[in-house]
Amino acid sequence: MNEQEVSVVEIDGLYERLFGEAEDSGYHLNPDVESAKQLIKSLIINERRYGYRACPCRLASGDRQDDLDIICPCNYRDPDLDEYDACYCALYVSKAIQKGEKKAGSIPERRQPPAETKTETQKKGRKPTDLPLPVWRCKVCGYLCAREQPPDVCPICKAKKDRFEHFM
Repeated sequence: MNEQEVSVVEIDGLYERLFGEAEDSGYHLNPDVESAKQLIKSLIINERRYGYRACPCRLASGDRQDDLDIICPCNYRDPDLDEYDACYCALYVSKAIQKGEKKAGSIPERRQPPAETKTETQKKGRKPTDLPLPVWRCKVCGYLCAREQPPDVCPICKAKKDRFEHFM
């Protein structure tokens, strides 16, 4: 079987798993099941190709370290959901989109160009404490996340947004 040949059983299995994980964690998959399954098929192909599920809507380098930020769910999912009600590829959507109250629109790319690497950041004299985003800590379980605002629901313990504190 070549990497493009993905069985319906594989796609359906991963869809069911991701759907359950998303719902259990306060997230939602795109209600257009066929579109979601096409994205999931691409995740499976990327996993075969690279050894990890790189976002199907971004160009992966094939180097896991370089692509850590775009392994699904990518680092940009939560800010995209907060601002645009969907992640870049629209696999994950807000509750409003899931319920049909809103439609997903275009989402600008948040990923920095490849030239801006950790090495480049270090060369510019930034310190690890010069974080581009605030860090939030769940007071219930200790989960940490770096983003503009804390998540609505902790993906670990399901505590609400008001149970987060500014950590760094």
